Amino acid sequence: MKKNSVVPILKWVGGKRQLFGEIKKHIPEYKTYYEPFLGGGAVFFGLQPERAVVNDINSSLMCVYRVIRDHTEELIEELKQHKNEAGYFYEIRNWDRNKEEYEKKSDIQKASRIIYLNKTCYNGLFRVNRAGEFNAPFGRYKNPNFVNEKALLAMGKYLKQPGITLMNTDFEKALEGVRKGDFVYFDPPYDPVSDSANFTGYDKRGFDREEQKRLKLLCDRLDKKGVKFLLSNSATDFIFDLYKEYKIKIIKAKRSVNSKADRRGEVDEVLIRNY
Repeated sequence: MKKNSVVPILKWVGGKRQLFGEIKKHIPEYKTYYEPFLGGGAVFFGLQPERAVVNDINSSLMCVYRVIRDHTEELIEELKQHKNEAGYFYEIRNWDRNKEEYEKKSDIQKASRIIYLNKTCYNGLFRVNRAGEFNAPFGRYKNPNFVNEKALLAMGKYLKQPGITLMNTDFEKALEGVRKGDFVYFDPPYDPVSDSANFTGYDKRGFDREEQKRLKLLCDRLDKKGVKFLLSNSATDFIFDLYKEYKIKIIKAKRSVNSKADRRGEVDEVLIRNY
């Protein structure tokens, strides 16, 4: 299968599609690829490793990937039922307001809903409130592509490979099998550059500075084991200080997630590595 045939299906906060070329330059040889904060998976799908363990704490997201792997054709048929209309959008969005009814839905229905909402909501991003309910408004796009058959079939074929493991757990647990010679790419929720920029709405649990410190301690343990890691984050003083003993490179990234239009554009991010 051609390496360029698998592309990310979902747009995700902090997605790495536009930075993939820069990130790829820093990726060493490895036996097994690990990514504990998968999100949209731009780096994972760009590299397409033969052996990989990928994870995300967001169960709705990992449900999408499992369904793409196990029920690709059924998912495509389910996606074809959706309509690009505001009233219909809010009806589908509100499924998770009734937890009992939502749990009765099949995984195929749940995965189809996430892809549909992701392609039709404003700014095309997955966002939940503190109750874990999807809360992005309708986007009013003319022709959103929520039935990308070619992309879904290519991704399903790749994820079916025996060397690929999908997990839905805490980032530390996702790395329990890591060994020297393996490689870990971390793309956690970023340390906010300001109070107003604190977007961690991809999961109701959030990701604060205590979690950032827990991630740093995990990096230290990997370093002692001889496991190479690469980590993306925002270029804040807190992150620079936290990882001061590692190699830190500043890179420019275009970001569009900001309530103020003049704050959108190029921002500094960092790539941190131990090799």
